[in-house]
Amino acid sequence: MADATGGGLELEYPCPWVYKVIGADGEQLRVAIGEILGERERLVTPSRTSRSGKYQSLDVEVVVRDEADRNAFYAAFKGHAAVIMVL
Repeated sequence: MADATGGGLELEYPCPWVYKVIGADGEQLRVAIGEILGERERLVTPSRTSRSGKYQSLDVEVVVRDEADRNAFYAAFKGHAAVIMVL
């Protein structure tokens, strides 16, 4: 949530967070998620496939412990070879 002053995101940790990971191969995305999150409990659900079928996206819900945890997962997804984009 954005705070009332427009100063940014105000979250109470730990909290659930959803990442949308986009790549060319759904199975490779699932492998990437496993490599990044390890044994961390998560919910992975199919999101969308591009009209041409070239790209797939998965929603990954995981409980993040703090801002550093949330940012570390984002950076790990963004840096993984199977991930084209993370939102």
